[in-house]
Amino acid sequence: MSLRPLDQSSKLKNVLYEIRGKALVAADQLEAEGHTILKLNTGNPAVFGFEAPFQIVRDMIDAIPHAHGYSDSRGIAPARRAIVSRYEEVPGFPTVDPDEVFLGNGVSELITMTLQALLDEGDEVLIPAPDYPLWTAMTSLGGGKPVHYVADEHDGWQPDLDDIRAKVTDRTKAIVVINPNNPTGVVYSREVLEGIAQIAREHSLLILSDEIYDRILFDDAVHIPMATVAPDLLVLTFNGLSKTYRVAGFRSGWLVVTGPQGHAKGFLEGITLLASTRLCPNVPAQFAVQAALSGVQSIDALIAPTGRLHEQRDAAWEALEAIPGVSCVKPQGALYAFPRLDPEVYEIHDDAKLVYDFLVAEHVLLVQGTGFNWPTPDHLRIVTLPEARVLTEAIERLGNFLSTYRQ
Repeated sequence: MSLRPLDQSSKLKNVLYEIRGKALVAADQLEAEGHTILKLNTGNPAVFGFEAPFQIVRDMIDAIPHAHGYSDSRGIAPARRAIVSRYEEVPGFPTVDPDEVFLGNGVSELITMTLQALLDEGDEVLIPAPDYPLWTAMTSLGGGKPVHYVADEHDGWQPDLDDIRAKVTDRTKAIVVINPNNPTGVVYSREVLEGIAQIAREHSLLILSDEIYDRILFDDAVHIPMATVAPDLLVLTFNGLSKTYRVAGFRSGWLVVTGPQGHAKGFLEGITLLASTRLCPNVPAQFAVQAALSGVQSIDALIAPTGRLHEQRDAAWEALEAIPGVSCVKPQGALYAFPRLDPEVYEIHDDAKLVYDFLVAEHVLLVQGTGFNWPTPDHLRIVTLPEARVLTEAIERLGNFLSTYRQ
């Protein structure tokens, strides 16, 4: 019997996710051969010794006997009310009803649902470059066209408003804002956010604001929620427990809808429909939300000047700046550094090969800058979650490797 060949769907042609791409497969193979690999490719706090706050774990365990059935497709009411209360404490954040909150199996699922509900074939979404690549991938999977607007490294990675404005067309439906930014660590200024809001007003654009790192801030950085500068526009704010509360494996995220909705009734019904088709989010993890959002916020000690996350950010940045021909805008937030390799010093034509060669030589896994839809092969993303001494050593190894590396 001859079986018909089965290839992947053509819809996956432009779907890439290099954070867990081919280099990770190679790293896993090296581990299987007995090597120890330092994986600086994913922002996964648990593997670097960040334990989940005990209150969150306790509430989830206590709820398990009662959490074995489906919930409301939006999520359980106590969790949605807790999210509403979180934003009631934010000055200027528009009023939110619990029915305007959707819980999801991580922000990733909610991004996918949103773009599937929004896009027809050929619709355009403005996405920053560099970006968190799921936004680009899911825009393509939804039949849309990702259009990347430039973040200006010379301006601390703030988005270029002129570039955004120049890339709006009659097919543009939405603009994505990632703030604090992954992979660059920049926290957007009020001036830039207001500029993005004004462009959205002029062209009636939906704003999709990814704010998963909103409480991981360093030094004097201040996060300004997009919804507070655009209360007159439809804004979808994405957030969750995985980073601030260090429970990435719980897959517990949320989406908050603010602003006028009359013009978007069909779109919002589409999100509700897709929320129903997945039946509901992971129910036990929903019981972690209320505990996480109330009481002491343990992230505050970690981001303080003497806190572990702050010290690790400093260690990574200082070690990168010490490498000849390498520069790095100091991250203001999130869990990453995005250094630049001067093309005059390092003639890199293929940054994926650089990542692979460094992995094989030094057993450290990074992610190439082009994996974040940056157009030139002159950047890398480094996760800053390991202890400071581990980061310093790994980056020193990168510097030694680059000193003799040629393509």
